Amino acid sequence: MFDRLEAELSLLLTQMENQPGDRHELYLLLREKLGQMRAFGMPIPDDIVELEQQLDAEFSGTKI
Repeated sequence: MFDRLEAELSLLLTQMENQPGDRHELYLLLREKLGQMRAFGMPIPDDIVELEQQLDAEFSGTKI
């Protein structure tokens, strides 16, 4: 399970880099995957947590 979620997370991050026009949709998918990882008690790397916080601020219109 962890390997699958980790692979899906990696794919989403790659897609965010390569398809910036779909950034909001990919952000929502990223939040979903991170939520699944948290539900299973899986560790999330600090840089991914930071990215999530930056994207939360970007799409909510607030500043970090």
